[in-house]
Amino acid sequence: MIVLENVSKIYPNADSPAVDNLSLHVGEGETCVLVGPSGCGKTTTMKMINRLILPTEGTIHVNGEDISTVNPIELRRNIGYVIQEIGLFPHMTIFDNIATVPKELKWPKDKIEKRVNELMELMGLDPKVHGKRRPSDLSGGQRQRVGVARAMAADPPVMLMDEPFGAVDPITRGRLQDEFLNMQQQIKKTIVFVTHDIDEALKMGTKIAVLRAGQLVQYATPDELLSKPADDFVEDLVGGDSTLKRLNLITAEEVMGQTLITVGEDASISEVREKYGDSPGSRIYVVDHKNRLLGYFPKVDLDKDGKVKSYIQPLKNTVTTYTRLSEALSELLSAGETTICVVDENDILKGVIHLQDIVDAAGKKD
Repeated sequence: MIVLENVSKIYPNADSPAVDNLSLHVGEGETCVLVGPSGCGKTTTMKMINRLILPTEGTIHVNGEDISTVNPIELRRNIGYVIQEIGLFPHMTIFDNIATVPKELKWPKDKIEKRVNELMELMGLDPKVHGKRRPSDLSGGQRQRVGVARAMAADPPVMLMDEPFGAVDPITRGRLQDEFLNMQQQIKKTIVFVTHDIDEALKMGTKIAVLRAGQLVQYATPDELLSKPADDFVEDLVGGDSTLKRLNLITAEEVMGQTLITVGEDASISEVREKYGDSPGSRIYVVDHKNRLLGYFPKVDLDKDGKVKSYIQPLKNTVTTYTRLSEALSELLSAGETTICVVDENDILKGVIHLQDIVDAAGKKD
């Protein structure tokens, strides 16, 4: 999808190239993260992909086309671009900000409205509430969501993201990362993502390109980067605790077990006692008619009478299918539990993770 071949950028009077003979291949649907210290060529490389900067040498192909032969305006309309500063138009409403490129492409009005509303809902923004507001009325995290939505408005196959979550607080940043990873599972865009944060790179990338002084030091999957760093520079960049960092690469869905006892909220305790009284474990999970998790029924209450729903106990924590195991471990420890339930975005129960599952995942070697 994106191919860089022997690409260099040499500025006049510079002591060394900003980008030096770089070759990369980013496959369709992959997220390639460019990471490295300041001045290593990350942003320069990204800007050459959409011709904001012209390479001195080499060729760049996007979707099979040599970008030097493509009108730069047309090229950029087919590439979503998200930057740290967001760059929303302050005088325009959120709706109009997101609709910018579709309007330039002269989409029909009804198609634009449908697409903008669809994206706002995808980003967790209510079109009726937020659509008429201006950027100054939103929080930093909400503005960043709008920036991503605007980049996706014309449904470009390629997205460039330059430190997209760097301007928000750490908690909001983590949530935005998780939301984007979940969304990427659905939209499967081809993404080039710039960051200086190796932990963000390990979390967000399917492939990571480590740059130093304009040169490619290593191009590998996150797991390969942790287990087989190319040299001391990469090893220092990744840092210690590689075993624990593996937990940032694995989602709850990948390790959860689906063997757990569930009952409906309207079940009688006598029925549950007869069916599950001798089963192992101390909890029976309670769901509604749509399999949404409501809580748990303690087995110590099996000698009671009546309906299960009268004795439902709330769960301290749950995680979603796309939650990283590092966060699942944190939730387990904060709750003082050894198991945690996994739900989807609609709170439908999908499985359960035991502490031992996380321990096993951290120590597994491919």
